[in-house]
Amino acid sequence: MIALPRLSQPLLSRPLLACRRQLNLATKFSPLRNSTTKSEPLRPFSTTSQTMAEYKLKGITSLDLQPGEKHEVEVEGLDAKVLLLNAAGKTQAIGPRCTHYGAPLAKGVLGHNGKITCPWHGACFNTTTGDIENAPALDALPVFKATERDGAVYITGDAETIKAGHRKPKFKCKAAGASISERVVVVGGGSGALGTVEGLRELGFSGPVTVITNEGYLPIDRPKLSKTLMTDLNKLQWRDAEFFKNGDIDFVQDEVVGVDFGSKTVKTKSGQQYPYFRLVLATGGTPKRLPIQGFQVLGNVFTLRNVRDAENIKKAIGEKNKKIVIIGSSFIGMELAACTSDGNDVTIIGMEKQPLERVLGERVGGIVRKNIESKGVKFIMSANVEKAEPSTSDPSKVGSVHLKDGTKLDADIVILGVGVSPATEYLKDNSVVRLEEDGSLKVDENFSVVGLKDVYAIGDIASYPYHGPGGDGKYVRIEHYNVAQNAGRTVANHIVHPNLQPEFFTPVFWSALGAQLRYCGNSYHGWDDLIIQGEPDQGKWVAYYTKGETVVAMASMGKDPVMAQCAQMMQLNKMPTKSQLKDGLDVLSLGPPQ
Repeated sequence: MIALPRLSQPLLSRPLLACRRQLNLATKFSPLRNSTTKSEPLRPFSTTSQTMAEYKLKGITSLDLQPGEKHEVEVEGLDAKVLLLNAAGKTQAIGPRCTHYGAPLAKGVLGHNGKITCPWHGACFNTTTGDIENAPALDALPVFKATERDGAVYITGDAETIKAGHRKPKFKCKAAGASISERVVVVGGGSGALGTVEGLRELGFSGPVTVITNEGYLPIDRPKLSKTLMTDLNKLQWRDAEFFKNGDIDFVQDEVVGVDFGSKTVKTKSGQQYPYFRLVLATGGTPKRLPIQGFQVLGNVFTLRNVRDAENIKKAIGEKNKKIVIIGSSFIGMELAACTSDGNDVTIIGMEKQPLERVLGERVGGIVRKNIESKGVKFIMSANVEKAEPSTSDPSKVGSVHLKDGTKLDADIVILGVGVSPATEYLKDNSVVRLEEDGSLKVDENFSVVGLKDVYAIGDIASYPYHGPGGDGKYVRIEHYNVAQNAGRTVANHIVHPNLQPEFFTPVFWSALGAQLRYCGNSYHGWDDLIIQGEPDQGKWVAYYTKGETVVAMASMGKDPVMAQCAQMMQLNKMPTKSQLKDGLDVLSLGPPQ
């Protein structure tokens, strides 16, 4: 039982216990310390009447693997493979592909602690249970017992699960028997909201869960908007409506306009009011617009945040052959330049000397710039925009962009990539809550809002204490997809298990910049030196950002799985020093993190 304030019945009382019996709970990952001990949260993945059988692994004669050793092998009699590995001293088999985008986990990083990290985007799994240790993956991995017999190795499992290679969570708990006073309300429908609601149900929370979002659809794979301008919801939405219905997650398409923290009520634009027991604010960011002449009133001037924005941009591009001016050399601007360059004339205008200079530095920004230039994109850097002028053929739409040095750029389309502000407008006139200077909310390690009871903030709107390398608990606001989702899972754990301490997770992001950029760590509070290894001209390099002797962040291209290795080592506080890297140390030569 969890002793939490309540108005009627205990939060996890008879409805939860019945729900746990229904789901046949097993141990489940949580991003908390001691997550592999017997006291860890339970995993509500259903078991079904699947037919279990033994299947021989092709070409494998022994289970004699060293700790951290792994091999992708074929399963005889099935059109399938598994990953055979020695995880924390135990040899068994798991699904061979990351459940995020299908990266081969054989090329990932398997630590001595039994955690395996995807080489592409940093998703991490517990190889003992198959459970998720780190976003952006949502589905867990299946785990199969391995047996050596008569000079051969066999795994035990059902054929469909082996072929699927992933284990979708099934949380069919019904909240009908729970009191409305136990409701968790989540404001926002992005990555953080998704991590929260899935985390709650996976941990056995049986109270009502309401998600209020103004996006008009279910949680999507938002990075695909800027990387590919994808607009097909069937491909973008992570889960369908039936999935959330089975979990008794109520999605409300509305806009929150205020919160009464005293009466614990959320108010929406349509006039509805939603009482909450716990409130999770996950409203993300609002794209900034330029407060200068022309950009507020002319058509074909776009920002990109949601599917409607992507649809409008694609419609404006039409049959291509358009002059596209992108203002802002941010990751959004650079990704949009890369994905719209085919068949169009694209120019990026940036205030920095090199694109992405604030995050990656001038030298690495120059390396990335060459990748984008190879796609025909032009750059005008160290520039300041003066105004936008209307088109002579259609005065309602933009026709040109003017710089303060007198440069005029003809433009059929203008896209603004000048950053986002925390989407907390609905709290600005609230006398109870205090917003930081940038509009964010200050939270603690559990993402509980400082000064408010039973309220959490995650994602782009949260400034939280960072305990990674060089962080020293100083506050940061990180706009990464994986940070929002991990924060949502941390909140879910705190709601269900308020006495457990959260575990640090390494921030990770990736970007399509002519080639795939991988990044982990955090340089929010600055860095004083940069070490580059590899061959930048060949597109294979690693950049380490250091503060004193501490590596606070890294970026790479063409050097997988270096990012995955560093992400695990940062979490374990085992990264090499600046001096070691300067002497040429290859982090992969250190072997499995431990």
